[in-house]
Amino acid sequence: MAIYNPKSLKAEEFINDAEIRETLEYAEQNKNNVELIDKILEKARPKKTATGYTCSGLTHREASVLLACDIPEKVEQIYQIAEEIKLAFYGNRIVIFAPLYLSNYCVNGCVYCPYHLKNKRIPRKKLTQEEVKAEVIALQDMGHKRLAIESGEDPVNNPIEYILECIKTIYSVHHKNGDIRRVNVNIAATTVENYRKLKDAGIGTYILFQETYHKESYLKLHPTGPKHDYDYHTEAMDRAMEGGIDDVGLGVLFGLELYKYEFAGLIMHAEHLEAVHGVGPHTISVPRIKRADDIDPDAFDNSISDEIFAKITACIRLAVPYTGMIISTRESEEVRSKLLRLGISQVSGGSRTSVGGYTTQERPHDTEQFDVSDQRTLDEVVKWLMENGHIPSFCTACYREGRTGDRFMSLCKSGQILNCCHPNALMTLTEYLEDYASEDTKKVGYELIKKELLRIPKDRVREIAQHNIDDIMNSNRRDFRF
Repeated sequence: MAIYNPKSLKAEEFINDAEIRETLEYAEQNKNNVELIDKILEKARPKKTATGYTCSGLTHREASVLLACDIPEKVEQIYQIAEEIKLAFYGNRIVIFAPLYLSNYCVNGCVYCPYHLKNKRIPRKKLTQEEVKAEVIALQDMGHKRLAIESGEDPVNNPIEYILECIKTIYSVHHKNGDIRRVNVNIAATTVENYRKLKDAGIGTYILFQETYHKESYLKLHPTGPKHDYDYHTEAMDRAMEGGIDDVGLGVLFGLELYKYEFAGLIMHAEHLEAVHGVGPHTISVPRIKRADDIDPDAFDNSISDEIFAKITACIRLAVPYTGMIISTRESEEVRSKLLRLGISQVSGGSRTSVGGYTTQERPHDTEQFDVSDQRTLDEVVKWLMENGHIPSFCTACYREGRTGDRFMSLCKSGQILNCCHPNALMTLTEYLEDYASEDTKKVGYELIKKELLRIPKDRVREIAQHNIDDIMNSNRRDFRF
């Protein structure tokens, strides 16, 4: 039996089944241990420093105890601390992005995804470069600045050269006042050489969901295709970092396996990245399995309630306080609203999960990867966020100015990142309001910006923010390095 070793590069050592099972047993034994729970909660709470806040985070065992705890007042404390951490390190800003599906050709047999090879009901489609441009223009017309490109795994139809060509096309499209300033990439596990190529193409975060850390379940859920190789898939982030990509995004598909097992594995993966590479995951996503073409989520017997989902999100925030957390339009407005208070820092808006979906008026359901629960427009999402006290941010400055990997984390851990993020969020929100927003959204937005400017310390930061906001509103310049 492999021994748990977060510094190992072997998947079965840094995601060790025996350690996870011992962790779950330990958590179950201590879920009502109030003295221990109070110590863990106190450790998780953000501490005020001279420059901002600091936070120690939690081990996978400590976080698993909190997840297992069902004492109502302690669960409420978990939620309160999750919100404190979110505000301490990310403030009230929420980063906005959209997925862009390039191709649904796939050679894998994943039983939870409608793109699996045996599905003959869906039409297969791959965007040409002209179609990529049209999709990008449609997204720019909404106001998007940040995309996450998605593609099935198919070495013939979707080779790395195709992905790289699409990235080049996306960055080349300058439409009216629109530019896509950052392309995150969610494609299948690949080689160090290919990760170097993605790095050279100027990508932001490389995102890859583990789907499940339970190896036996993983092999059954991925019966055929290259994704069947559990070790190669699980070790992908190490190859990505070896290839020079220092911002990586983790995630599991909740509902495939028992959630407590997945949670422990997810936190162990974050610990591994920190131990080996000196920097944990840049983002963690929390998708749940949803209905799609030939996929019935009820066929999977590990679904989780909204209440458990909220608790998972909060416990992740306590365990990895500096990591960005993402929730997509898989979830409803109601669920997203609750989770925004518990640690979420990025949301998608106006999303379509079909290939070529942005250039059609009606949603083409026949090529959707999953049903979109939140079908509001980007403008509606932006207005909703502001009405609930959040600052929608279209900022991509950290990537553009080299604040990635350990450089970003050092600023975040010292409490300094808000000095960049808060004014930049206000500037890019102003840009959005001027160029894309409806009149109702503009009214809400300008009132929010006035209030937020007063909260910025009275120093050069406020002066720069106000100056750039005035420039955006009074000129046609759109070349600010946010």
